[in-house]
Amino acid sequence: MHNSPQISQLRGDWFDLWSKLQIDTNLGEIVFANLINTYSNTARHYHNLDHIQHILNLLQEVKELINCLTVLQLCAWFHDYIYDPQTEDNEINSATHAIKILSKCSIDFETIQLVKQIIISTRKHQPLLNNIDNLIFLDIDLAILGTAPDKYLKYSQAIRKEYCHLSNYEYCQGRIKVLTQFLNREKIYYVDYFYHQLESIARDNLATEIATLNS
Repeated sequence: MHNSPQISQLRGDWFDLWSKLQIDTNLGEIVFANLINTYSNTARHYHNLDHIQHILNLLQEVKELINCLTVLQLCAWFHDYIYDPQTEDNEINSATHAIKILSKCSIDFETIQLVKQIIISTRKHQPLLNNIDNLIFLDIDLAILGTAPDKYLKYSQAIRKEYCHLSNYEYCQGRIKVLTQFLNREKIYYVDYFYHQLESIARDNLATEIATLNS
């Protein structure tokens, strides 16, 4: 598992980032191993290494729009570090963990504060910072909603598995509420680049899943 092509690519991405931040390689190895183990947890069916890879790939796709790519790459790695479907403070706990690790790695205070705010903003998927980077990260985190129907179906099935502690009735009620909140927004995606590509597809996917859950 830990020698897979995906791990090799993630390792390359991680150490490119680490060298840009000019941080000790040995420290980088320890943090990387911890991240890989955390996101490889078998209870994670969606919030796993595939999700991290997807975000990192999309960040590269739009890097010309981003003010500080390294901040968003750090957010990608740490934003779902703590993931327990039975609690509601995963984002805050993930941000707290990111602060602790990045402080130990002597990353500058300003960078850490940006990472913290952007991670916490994923809790309600509303920006806490008045900058394009926060909007881009929120859009990328929700990019899965605007994928092809077959891919979206796999995503929705993976989310159901993560909430296996809930009965079908409890899950359907909660999931419908969450999806409806997104549908009721004026825009799901903040940045034009993602809005034009993904908005209408995402709305179709959400409406289809709600109809399925209701039936």
